[in-house]
Amino acid sequence: MSLEGKTIVITGATSGVGEAGAKALAHLGGRIIIVARNREKGDALIEALTAINPHQAHKVHYADLSKLAEMKRVGADIAAHEPRIDILINNAGAVYMKREETIDGLERTFATNHMAYFVITNALIDTLNSTGAARIISTASMAHRMGGPIDFDDLQSRKTYRTMTAYGRSKLANILFTQELARRFRDIDVIATSFHPGFVDSGFARNNGVFADIAMSAGRLFGLSISAEKGADTMVWLATCAENEMTNGAYYDRRKLGDLAAFAKDDAAAQRLWDESARIAS
Repeated sequence: MSLEGKTIVITGATSGVGEAGAKALAHLGGRIIIVARNREKGDALIEALTAINPHQAHKVHYADLSKLAEMKRVGADIAAHEPRIDILINNAGAVYMKREETIDGLERTFATNHMAYFVITNALIDTLNSTGAARIISTASMAHRMGGPIDFDDLQSRKTYRTMTAYGRSKLANILFTQELARRFRDIDVIATSFHPGFVDSGFARNNGVFADIAMSAGRLFGLSISAEKGADTMVWLATCAENEMTNGAYYDRRKLGDLAAFAKDDAAAQRLWDESARIAS
């Protein structure tokens, strides 16, 4: 499918899978709007996107997507300036070795990896619907298996914090959010999906210093990691494939329906997560 004339919003696009996906979608004719935190990286990516596709007015919005006020502000700004949005790609994400709490009192992994998806999607849902045949694609992960079911009694990991448990549960939240999004908005002209990019050799988790560098180096050494371009393949496919090739609310891995843990198919948990997220965002 050609993306000529289509507007695509991507969060977390200045490195890794997001950057590779943004460039691939620009090559296909899309106009790319990115949400970035780092101005130097954001400006550099817009320059690169313009070189790839100079016929589109690519744009960057700056925001710290760990802060609720920033999520709401950037979502409102995009909605106010964009009369149409064909594709929203929720891709911003991070992992933290130690528990960090945001200005809103949220655990930072939960805030960045889940609440940013929730707040920005809800800010843009009317525009997506009015555009028609729109898509919402959220970067999840097979790591959703690592944290077990979401602990609603300790949603902010105050009692116990383990890095990969927090990260795994945030990726589980992406999957449950996508399922509930598809259920709640099943009567509008928007399809929501999530996907697993793979173990990508990128800048992801480099904020954690030596540990992350060792993990990434080991991935390269043993051939476990893949390039950002390969990691973005399913993202790009979900943005461009025919509508009848995908299922609303589904999770994908290498362009096929992915294998979900049993607790990632829990409708009650998905509904409760949505309600809790709405309460937090209010």
